[in-house]
Amino acid sequence: MSIGENYRRIASQVADCAQEQGRDAGQVCLIAVSKTVDAPVVAQAIAAGAHDFGENRPECLVQKAQAYPDQNWHFIGNIQSRRIGDIVEHACLIHSLFQESHARKISSHAASLGKVQDVLIEVNVSGEESKGGCTPAQAIDLVRCCLELPGVRPRGLMTMAPQGSREEALRTFQGLAQLRDQIRSAMEPDDAAVFNELSMGMSEDWPEAIACGATMVRIGRAIFSEEPLVLK
Repeated sequence: MSIGENYRRIASQVADCAQEQGRDAGQVCLIAVSKTVDAPVVAQAIAAGAHDFGENRPECLVQKAQAYPDQNWHFIGNIQSRRIGDIVEHACLIHSLFQESHARKISSHAASLGKVQDVLIEVNVSGEESKGGCTPAQAIDLVRCCLELPGVRPRGLMTMAPQGSREEALRTFQGLAQLRDQIRSAMEPDDAAVFNELSMGMSEDWPEAIACGATMVRIGRAIFSEEPLVLK
C-alpha cells in the first residue's frame, strides 16, 4: 500500500474507534510520526490529508519544519539541552518534557521568540526502566513549576505503554488519564481548561489508548511502512 493509502486507512480507523467510544472523531489528533522517512515522503502523507507530524531528533524537526512550514510539527523525542532553541523555534508542541531544568530553558527560549511553548509532561506510568519520563509524583511538581514560567504552557501528559500486553497497555493509559484528572482538579479554572491533552498510543496499541481517553495518538510504522501493520 502507498503512504497515502496507509494514512487514509489509519485516519479512518482512528475516527471509527473514537466514535465507537462515544467520542467525536475530531477529539483525537492523529500524529504521523515521520522520524524514519525523508522530507519528500512527508509530502505523500500531506497530500493524503495529514497535517500533524512527530519528530524525535532536533535536526530532522528543523529540516522538515522548514520544508513544510504550514504543517504542525510535534517534538516527541528526548530533549537535548543544547538543542532546545531549535526545538522551541519549530515545534508546536513538545511531548517529552520531564526535567525542571529543561522547562526553564524552554521558557527562556520561548520568551526570546515572543511565544509561549505548549508542552506535555512525559510520565513513566508503567515504571519500566527502559522508558523515559518522570514518576507521577514528579509530574505533579513539574506541572506546578511550568505554571510559574512565563514561556511555558502545560497542556497535558504523555506516556508510552509496555509492548506486547493489551492489559498492561490499558493499565498504563488508564493511569495517565487518572493522573491528568487529578492534576486538573487542583488547578485554577483557566489552567485546567487547557490542561486536557493525553498523548498516548502508538502503532501497536492506539485503540486501547483511545478507549482510555487519548486525545493524540502517535503512529509511525503503520503509516510509513510499505507493509500494513495488523493489530492483534
